[in-house]
Amino acid sequence: MKEPITITELEVWKVLEQIPDPEIPVISITELGVVRDVKIEGSAIAIKITPTYSGCPATNVFEQDIKTEMEKLGFEQVNISFQYSPAWTTDWLSEEAREKLRDFGIAPPEGTTKDKKFLLGEDPTVKCPQCKSTNTVMTSQFGSTACKSLYKCQDCLEPFDYFKCI
Repeated sequence: MKEPITITELEVWKVLEQIPDPEIPVISITELGVVRDVKIEGSAIAIKITPTYSGCPATNVFEQDIKTEMEKLGFEQVNISFQYSPAWTTDWLSEEAREKLRDFGIAPPEGTTKDKKFLLGEDPTVKCPQCKSTNTVMTSQFGSTACKSLYKCQDCLEPFDYFKCI
């Protein structure tokens, strides 16, 4: 007979904090804000996640990585469900995640989703993650992934990704 699971939900959250985002491995899925809820029921665990956007290829990887880690903890049944409302937003990125993005060379979202300047055709002021200059220009609406734009710093001349404010 298998030993009963004695791990707590808090301990599960600590394990989830170690699972990297497959597209940006310097931040975890919890720092990204996609993990919404954890419930333990005997030898089963239920975890709710919110995809960053519809069709994001990383979602399948999140799901598999979570399942793998929960099975390592001894859970016999791992139920991962998707919570679509409220929709994921870059507002859910932790400040620590934003700093890690900068250190990795990706400019984090500027402002919050409450800022609707883009609706008026105003581009955000994006700070270069290398030299911290705000003398930057967007060179492509899409960067290395659909959730990023490609920018170039006019001072240090380095290209960089900007994580769009979604």
